[in-house]
Formats: sequence, C-alpha cells, structure tokens
Amino acid sequence: QLQLVESGGGLVQPGGSLRLSCAASGFSLDYYSIGWFRQAPGKEREAVSCVSSAEPNTNYADSVKGRFTISRYNASNTVYLQMNDLRPEHTSVYYCAADYGLYSCLQRDYEYWGQGTQVTVSS
Repeated sequence: QLQLVESGGGLVQPGGSLRLSCAASGFSLDYYSIGWFRQAPGKEREAVSCVSSAEPNTNYADSVKGRFTISRYNASNTVYLQMNDLRPEHTSVYYCAADYGLYSCLQRDYEYWGQGTQVTVSS
C-alpha cells in the first residue's frame, strides 16, 4: 500500500523552527517529485515548496522564501521541510504529496497525499 506519512508538526513560538518529515512506505520516492502544501482554517490549500525527483529543482512560495528549505534523502525515502523564523501566519495543516509525472508544483498533478500535520505558531 502506497502511503505518505508526515510528522514533526506542533506548537512553536514566533521566531521558532520546526522540521517536517514526509516518509514514504510501499514505494520509492526516487522517481517522484515531492510537494509540501498547506491549508489554513477557512482558506484554500496552497503550495509551499516542491522538489523534483532528479537533478533536484526546487520551488518556494514567495511567502516562505528565505525561511523554508526543502530537501530529500532518497536513501531514507524521506523528504524534509525545514521551517525557520516561523510566524503566526504560517499556522496551517501541512501536507506532503508525491507526483510521478513531469515536475510540477500544481496540486492537481499530485497523486498521493499524506494525512497532514498541524503546525501552530503562537505565543
């Protein structure tokens, strides 16, 4: 069974950091682009960052550039999202997703999704 599991979310104070993990089971991430998406209460889900499968290309939403870093470690079948200098507006449920096709950061292109992990930034 193909499965993505996110972890690493939690409550953090403004200015703090978290590292989210996206672990795959039942398949290898080697040939998949991986995206991180988030959805805040009352808002639509949006792309945060994506990384291609080979010769890694990355994309970031303007709101997280310079704060968030996506990285992948195929040997451990895991993708990470390092989030620094977090702000209350970063509070959301964060999802990772996998896409086997051409590199894309569009939600509609992603076939497999995790269940999400809650990130809350509050003092």
